[in-house]
Amino acid sequence: MAKTLLQVDAFTDQAYKGNPAAVCLLDHEEPAAWLQLVAAEMNLPETAFLLTREDGFQLRWFTPEVEVPLCGHATLASAHALWELGIAEHGSVIRFHTKSGELRARQDDGLVWLDMPARTVLPQPLPAAVQAALDCEPTWSGRAGGDYFVEVADEAALRSVSPNLEALRNAAPDGVIVTSRASSDGLDFVSRYFAPAAGINEDPVTGSAHCALGPYWAGHLGKSTFTAFQASKRGGYLRVRVEGDRVFLGGKAITVVRGELL
Repeated sequence: MAKTLLQVDAFTDQAYKGNPAAVCLLDHEEPAAWLQLVAAEMNLPETAFLLTREDGFQLRWFTPEVEVPLCGHATLASAHALWELGIAEHGSVIRFHTKSGELRARQDDGLVWLDMPARTVLPQPLPAAVQAALDCEPTWSGRAGGDYFVEVADEAALRSVSPNLEALRNAAPDGVIVTSRASSDGLDFVSRYFAPAAGINEDPVTGSAHCALGPYWAGHLGKSTFTAFQASKRGGYLRVRVEGDRVFLGGKAITVVRGELL
């Protein structure tokens, strides 16, 4: 049977900005190999697969090459799709059951807010191969789970990073978060995210990275709420709030394609 499929641009209110995700509504469990084939066919940073449960929705995320344990922008896209299609009642809290535990989405003040797990960033020297691939001078480095975490001197330095993607694919099997304080008005920090080994050379806007960026900048800036920008070619804005072991991410989304997977 045909399956409803949407393409949603997340962390933006403009079409063709932010981070695109496919959202596929399932009517029964499908094997992971089939889900991966669909994600490869969509060829977007993430494809989200939703299956209705009595107490919410099962949610899985796939890049064109691998299944990932946590994805913010495709979760935001999924919540947006469920409200837009009338599957979830507007104003209701949506519960997602994922490999990273239960995530929740709600609407408030014109934004979709995601309740996500905080990710701890631990100091660690940057491997020489990763630094050479990034071709930048870190002012601080660490690790957030499998991701390398790099702070650079300023926003100009961050925007000028142009990594050797093939070298980075071999040196960083997960991904690399690069960040700095913002110099642009109205922003607290900026970031970029590279994950060529997962089939994403540079991710346009990465919710899961902000689960690490929020706690990191909370410790460095002495505050718990932020306005952030991911400085990719498409770009995207996020509101970030850190509360204990949870990070709340706020953003907008817009549907650009609606159809059926045959």
